[in-house]
Amino acid sequence: MDIRRLDRLALSLTGEVVSRVKPEHVRLATPCPDWTLYGLLRHLVSQNQGFAASARGAGEAWAQWHDGDLGDDPAGAYEASADEVTAAFAEDGVLERRFALPEVGEGFAVPGRVAIGFHLLDYVVHAWDVAVTIGERWEPAGELTDAALCVAARVPDEGRGAGAAFRRRIAFGDDAAPGDRLLTLLGRDPSWTPVPC
Repeated sequence: MDIRRLDRLALSLTGEVVSRVKPEHVRLATPCPDWTLYGLLRHLVSQNQGFAASARGAGEAWAQWHDGDLGDDPAGAYEASADEVTAAFAEDGVLERRFALPEVGEGFAVPGRVAIGFHLLDYVVHAWDVAVTIGERWEPAGELTDAALCVAARVPDEGRGAGAAFRRRIAFGDDAAPGDRLLTLLGRDPSWTPVPC
């Protein structure tokens, strides 16, 4: 599996839906209960910047993961952060390099290949969060859904719940579509609909 190529697809998927966000959308509630759409977009920019810093050996500081700025152009801020993380992930030796992930735990670090898998998962699923919030379609390529499912299946049950990165898994039927299985593995309800603020 070429995890870096798949991650670029995930960034592109998210970028396409972010480009459709209008100013009146940013106050909408999202499937992420702690964030309006503005907060979710800021999270996407911050995470790209944090992963880029971590790829370059400077990801231990919390500020690297939370200081994303949308300015007056959320789509432009997203694209700039996507370019930054793509360049960082393209560096030689990055797949074996240790990535600090302080949001998981102080001193927590994983090999780059694993960290990029986490990043891919986050962006495939957050693309759905943005899309469903603004009434757009979410149609990841099959190989992208398959890769995200592979990562999601390994997310442990411990530490899930309110305020955590993921909610508890939701049961799904054997006939559930792959995209719905992915969402429910991470505690999202595929039938969620937005409620205006």
